[in-house]
Parts: sequence; structure tokens; C-alpha cells
Amino acid sequence: MIAGLALLIKGADWLVDGATSVAARLGISPLIVGLTIVAFGTSMPEFLVSVVAATENNADLAIANIVGSNIANVLLVLGIAAMIRPLPVRDSTVVSEIPFSLTAALLVGFLANAALFSSSAELTISRFDGVVLLLFFFLFMLYVYKETVEGREELQPESPEALSTTRTSIYLVIGIVCLYLGGNLTVDGAVSVASRFNVSDAVIGLTIIAIGTSLPELVASCMAAYRGQTDIAVGNVVGSNIFNLLWVLGATASMVELPFEVITNSDLLAVIGSSSLILVAVVISRRNAVLRWHGGVFCALYVAYLFYVVLRT
Repeated sequence: MIAGLALLIKGADWLVDGATSVAARLGISPLIVGLTIVAFGTSMPEFLVSVVAATENNADLAIANIVGSNIANVLLVLGIAAMIRPLPVRDSTVVSEIPFSLTAALLVGFLANAALFSSSAELTISRFDGVVLLLFFFLFMLYVYKETVEGREELQPESPEALSTTRTSIYLVIGIVCLYLGGNLTVDGAVSVASRFNVSDAVIGLTIIAIGTSLPELVASCMAAYRGQTDIAVGNVVGSNIFNLLWVLGATASMVELPFEVITNSDLLAVIGSSSLILVAVVISRRNAVLRWHGGVFCALYVAYLFYVVLRT
């Protein structure tokens, strides 16, 4: 499992470097880079872990990994990044991107619990539900494309951060390969840990795997905050959460129907609550920013959530 997590982290690092170079060569704004290319690269571990887990009949691990990663992204990743440097939040993020991530979480909750309103005895995220999630992901990408086109004329293409075409391609290919191998190793290790210590797949997914697959987001956002690229730090977290719920869960469910446990609804509420905290922090700060003390509160809440997950089993 440790070897798998190491491959996931390094693979995501190379993939993000390559993808960021592509963005720099095309002259895409930092916020769009965070919402799309960086979010896509750092969400690859969640995608591969969830797909592998689902195909190996570990649906609890697949869903818990996605939900747990979203909670970790806001409370842990954004919390630590904010403690490094206060993170200004753009008006478009407050008005559009964060509400979109909240809508995605509510949509997942509705689809997963739809059986309560029918004669079906089991709660599941069906293949049809997966297609619905992918449709909403397509709508999000249309929004991003619109924002890119409208803001592109203000940007200077061929940024100094752009790598050569050959180096960019190598980073992308090696990054994807490492992520694939890391995904397999991580799932195998996690299942082994769960079986040895009689810990449920859901708990492993919500804690060890969720934190492990969120490490790429953590490294990317903290480095961006340290370098003063706060748009990338915020965009990475918000974008990754949208990718996880709509693209990762949508693609996974469209391949394999995922049984859904009622207790997971409490974790979805935690996703909604943590995302809402960003809006609360922005309003409280009066500076449209997530401040250092907000970051400390976020991290404390994440520790409390981990205690809750462990104690409820």
C-alpha cells in the first residue's frame, strides 16, 4: 500500500507538471488551470483507486475513497494551504464553482437514495446514475470552456513555465503509468489491511486511502500557496471535488453498479458542510479570502471527523 501511494503521488506530480506545461503553452489562466488541468491530474489517483476497487467488488472502498477525498480536500488540503498563505477567493468561485460543487454533492445524495422513493429494497448508484453524473460533468466543462474563451484574450501565451513538447509528453505518459500501477497496489494493500485488522473497507477508504489519494492535491495546493499562486490552490480543491463526484464517481458507476450504504449519507453531509464552510469563511473574513485562522479551524474539524469515522464502527 505504501509503494502504491508513493507511485500515486509521484505519478500525479509528473502528470501535473506536464499538464501545467500544456496550459502554459496555451495561455490558460491560473484559475482555469486549477479547476481543470491540475484538478484532473490530482484526481487521477481517486479515479484509478475507485475504478480498480469497484471492478474488484469493493464498492464501499470506491465510494468512501471519493467522499473521503472530497472532505480531505477542503478541510485538510485547503486548511493547510490557507495556513501557509491567506487564500483570496474570486467572485466567480463564490458565485459559480462552489455552488456547482455543492449541487454535485446533492445530486449524488439524491441518486444514491432514489430507491427510498421506489419499491427497490437496496440503495445503489446505478449505471444510469453514472451517466447522469457524467452529463453534469459535461455541463461543468462547457462552463469552464466559456470562461476560458472569455478570459483568453487577456493572457500571454507561451509562458516561461512551459516545457518542451518532448518533455511534456514524457511527463504525461510516465505520470499516467505510475498512477495506474499505484492504483492497483494501493487497493490491494488496503484490502489486505482491512482483512488483517477486521477494519471495514469504508473506514479504510474514508481515512487511509482518502488521505493518500488527496496527497497530490495537498502538495499542489500548498506549493501553489507558497509561491503566491492562490488561484491555483483554490481552483485545485474546488475543481478536484467536482471531478471526484461527477467524473470519477460517474465513470465508475457507469462501468459497475455501486451498492450504497445508508451510513454514507452522513459522509455526504460532511462533504456539503465542508464545501459550505468556504463560503462562510469568505463572508466572515470580509476580504473574500480563506484566512490562516480559518485554515486552523478546517484542520481541527478534519481531525474531529476522523475520530467520528473511527468511533462509529
